[in-house]
Amino acid sequence: MTDNVVPLFKDPQTGIYTDPHAAPATPAVPDVVRPARVWKRTGRAMRTAVTDERTRTAVRLVARHGLYVAGGTRIVAKRTWDGRTASRYERMLRAAEAASQFEEAKEWEDRLSRFKAARHHRRMDLLKAPQDMVKSALYGTGLTVGGLLALGIVLAIANKDITDVIAPISVAIEAIRWIVYVATVVWGPAVTVGPWLALLALWQVGRQRQTAPQWAMPPNQRDDAGAPITPSIVVTALRDLGIAPLRKAIKEMGDAGAAMLGPIRIAGCGVEVDVTLPSGVSTAEVQGRRRKLAENLARHEHEVFITLPTAARTVRLWIADSGALDEPIGPSPLVTDETMTANYRTGKAPWGQDLRGDAALISLYQRMLLITGLSNQGKTAALRALALWLALDRTVEFRIADLKGVGDWAMFDGLATTLIQGPTDDHVIEATEMVEGLVAEMERRIQAPPGTVFPPLVGIVDEAQVAFMCPAVGADKRPYGGSKATSRYFMAARKIHNQGRAVDVLLWEGTQDPTDQNLPKLVREGAHTRVSLALGTESQARMALGDKAVDGGAAPHLLRQGLDKGTVVVASDGITIPAGQASITVRTHYIDTDTAAVIAERAKALRDGVTTAHAIDHGPAVDPLEDILSVLGDAPRVLTQDVLKRLATLNEDAYGGWSFIDLKRVLDGTGAEPYKSDGRMVIGRDRIARAVTNRPDEGSASAAE
Repeated sequence: MTDNVVPLFKDPQTGIYTDPHAAPATPAVPDVVRPARVWKRTGRAMRTAVTDERTRTAVRLVARHGLYVAGGTRIVAKRTWDGRTASRYERMLRAAEAASQFEEAKEWEDRLSRFKAARHHRRMDLLKAPQDMVKSALYGTGLTVGGLLALGIVLAIANKDITDVIAPISVAIEAIRWIVYVATVVWGPAVTVGPWLALLALWQVGRQRQTAPQWAMPPNQRDDAGAPITPSIVVTALRDLGIAPLRKAIKEMGDAGAAMLGPIRIAGCGVEVDVTLPSGVSTAEVQGRRRKLAENLARHEHEVFITLPTAARTVRLWIADSGALDEPIGPSPLVTDETMTANYRTGKAPWGQDLRGDAALISLYQRMLLITGLSNQGKTAALRALALWLALDRTVEFRIADLKGVGDWAMFDGLATTLIQGPTDDHVIEATEMVEGLVAEMERRIQAPPGTVFPPLVGIVDEAQVAFMCPAVGADKRPYGGSKATSRYFMAARKIHNQGRAVDVLLWEGTQDPTDQNLPKLVREGAHTRVSLALGTESQARMALGDKAVDGGAAPHLLRQGLDKGTVVVASDGITIPAGQASITVRTHYIDTDTAAVIAERAKALRDGVTTAHAIDHGPAVDPLEDILSVLGDAPRVLTQDVLKRLATLNEDAYGGWSFIDLKRVLDGTGAEPYKSDGRMVIGRDRIARAVTNRPDEGSASAAE
């Protein structure tokens, strides 16, 4: 027990016993909240003060008015410098030379010479000015004193008082004393107020010229959207396009770039101005910056159009009034004028309005037409409006295939001789045979005696991309779709494009979202009138309108999808296009389906009655293998040329246009292909008979029935 006793130590000062081996006790620290550091509080306060809207407003106010004074000083100094030196003449001379206006440059050079000569005379006169001033002062003083003395003498004689002799001089001296007194009183305040008045004048000049930057302006003055277009606004917008040669040229021009601009003309719901670009700046550079130019002009991109007029190195800007293009145009004359009729040869369809607000009239005489665009942009309505106008000419025959099949063309039932409606492969086959019927009619007309007059025949295929993309293959193994020489629809369309115009057999096609697959190059280039609504890319715009139109400023790919419905870009010689341009933008009249039906009824009333076929009469079904077997007779083999002749004799309509390629296509894969015998191509009877016997039932003509 004694081994476990721990001796205690007594503190002599406090008298308290403690254990010398125990750890020292840690003093208790009271829980206190440390104050935030001063620099953090100061930083937060400063940030709050700086970011406060009142602080920003105050900073903008001080900066704005200070920059008004600075800008006014700069303007006044420049005006003074221009008035005292030849810099103005030199700038104008350089501007005229840059614009290749040599006659004007010569005139400014003459003015400069006259200015320098006049300045030289003034400087020479200044050298003699001190001597002349002394003489003038002496002469003036003598004449004044003499005049006053003479006046005093006259007064003295009149008043009989000798003291009146110096009276005029005394009055003059008193007047001088009062002038000095008034000047002494006014001088102090004038010296104090004068600089402030000068500062106020400079501020007023800067405020009138708006020399403060946009960020310093009040919010209600910073938004200049929709501001009227002035020469200075146009030049500033061009200067800030980011084209270094253009900016440099404008800076060096004596008139700050005004010489580049033609007169600003009111053009419909906007203004139009021609800009002659300085040397070293191409029109393509300006066209490629349309969006930035529009923003510089305080407009949306769709409100600025850039085209190329006939003058070299010139761009034509059409700038819409802000929001004007979002307003609808009026109804079509087809709706408002119930007595309107059409004339295929001499008339023009009232299609809409151009950007100037003028009526856009288009001739359809002997012109193939192609209209394309993205889905749901008004393509069918725009195409149908032209057909409705032409239907008011009772001599025109329509054959229509609507490969959408939702009733957009239903009002032509009883007006068109053929009306096919539907999106399936069967409908494509019907549409193809309809177009081939147009080819047959075209060939019949071409073979008619010279001078024969035929009524216009217009074939319309809406949603033609469905036909080009159709995978169906006929009994002769020729595909209906595609863009090869074997494609039935493609080849029929090409034939009409090549020769139909001469005999008034026309083909109008409407497609959407064009590609090389659903709108082959040869077909789109065969159209005389090419129309495009809003598209997605520039490459599609080139497909729709051609390279020439796009290079000339046509930009359907910049139209706003959904917002610019019915707005089309037209490349055609059938519509009036401003000189130097390759296309024109038209806002078409919208005619809804119900109204279109009313117009169609008026067109039907002009006719005696038209029976509309909703399917193509195919005639009796043919079986190429059976027919080949029949024309071979009992001969074991027959030359292919003879087989073709016998088939044409058997059925001219079905086989009259066949060639060896068609014969080979039918026989490929049957085991009865043509082969050589004694160096010449022949067809064996046994092989044909075996192919007919062994083929499946569903491949025969009877099965198809």
